[in-house]
Formats: sequence, C-alpha cells, structure tokens
Amino acid sequence: MANKAKASHILVKTEEQARELLRKIQLGEKFEKLAEQHSLCPSKKRGGDLGEFGRGMMVKEFEQAVFNGKKGQVVLAKTQFGWHVIRIDDLYG
Repeated sequence: MANKAKASHILVKTEEQARELLRKIQLGEKFEKLAEQHSLCPSKKRGGDLGEFGRGMMVKEFEQAVFNGKKGQVVLAKTQFGWHVIRIDDLYG
C-alpha cells in the first residue's frame, strides 16, 4: 500500500464542470492547459501540480480518491472546497 503520492488537480465549483473537464481529458486535451484555464486553486499556475504528499496531508475525500486509485488514472472527488479532477501522477512508499 502506497504511503506517498504525487498528483495534480483542477478545482471547480460543480460536478457538471468536473465531469465536462474529465471528458475533455479523456478525449486528449492537455490536463495542464485545462488546469490553467479552469482551476480555482493557486496550483493552476503550475498546471495543477500539487507535488508530493503523504497520507494525512490532504482532506479525507481527496486523499481517498488518490490512494484508492492507480498511477496515471484521472478521478473525481468532492470536498468542502468543491469538485476536484485529480490526475494521479505517482503512488509509492
């Protein structure tokens, strides 16, 4: 079981927006470009890159989505901040 992750995300207000962005990513649009254009998080300046983090460092729903996923997967999660389109860049440790 991984204890560390590297992920990128796009934070939006609604599930509808999150699902539309996920669809665009699945059709081949660049995650980083969509993050810069749509994310409400300051990480949008880095294409949504959140860097590395360990268990217990992110809100529960976000952490569960990442650590229950697989490297390379793009998943959705709802937190108190809004909807996240999360790309799991790496899982290790």
